[in-house]
Amino acid sequence: MRIELPSGTPAELARPPGPPVRGLVLLPDIGGLRPLFDELCARLAREHGWAVVAPEPWPGRESMGLEERLASVADIDPDAYLADCQAAAEAAGAEPVGVLGFCMGGMFALHAAATGRFDRAVSFYGMVRTPEHWRTAGRPEPLDALTAEGAAAAPVLHLCGTADPWVPAADLDALEATGATVVRYADAEHGFAHDPDRPAYRPADAADAWARAVAFLTVPGARAPRGS
Repeated sequence: MRIELPSGTPAELARPPGPPVRGLVLLPDIGGLRPLFDELCARLAREHGWAVVAPEPWPGRESMGLEERLASVADIDPDAYLADCQAAAEAAGAEPVGVLGFCMGGMFALHAAATGRFDRAVSFYGMVRTPEHWRTAGRPEPLDALTAEGAAAAPVLHLCGTADPWVPAADLDALEATGATVVRYADAEHGFAHDPDRPAYRPADAADAWARAVAFLTVPGARAPRGS
């Protein structure tokens, strides 16, 4: 069901039939919140007993086309987006809370991992370093956020194809050097796992990546739930 975060940002909330065993903030790709992600939230809630919340990355601009979105990523206020991520964690109403994102959402999942709010972070082909045309003055790099002094970074799982032009091999190596778990899928392209309608979709690799993501989120987090 659609809810509204305190900022006014819409989000999709899916709850399991019984008490949730964890919360999950799901960050959509550049296409934003749409039926694909409504259905994914519902499936993850139903199959794994999670309370799942997916915030809209483009509040008030949902009607933009893909080309406009690609040109507008630099306009996203990262502080406001991360505030929505943390508000979505509260809206889940369950602890602990993980974060999982795809593509652009996977990039912001790395930022969210460094906030201290999430116990685990999964990035499906998220950009480890901000693409040049998305960079703005003062915006931290995802990799730098994870390694900043004093950062309480959550354990990270990154799943990516070796033929992904958005995430170069050197960036994956740099992320792995921080202690993140990086799984590379030979010859897979960007977006191979979350949308069966994409030409890049690879069923076998997608199934493996999802199994790894679920197992990673099922393991108890490195930090105890808030209030414990």
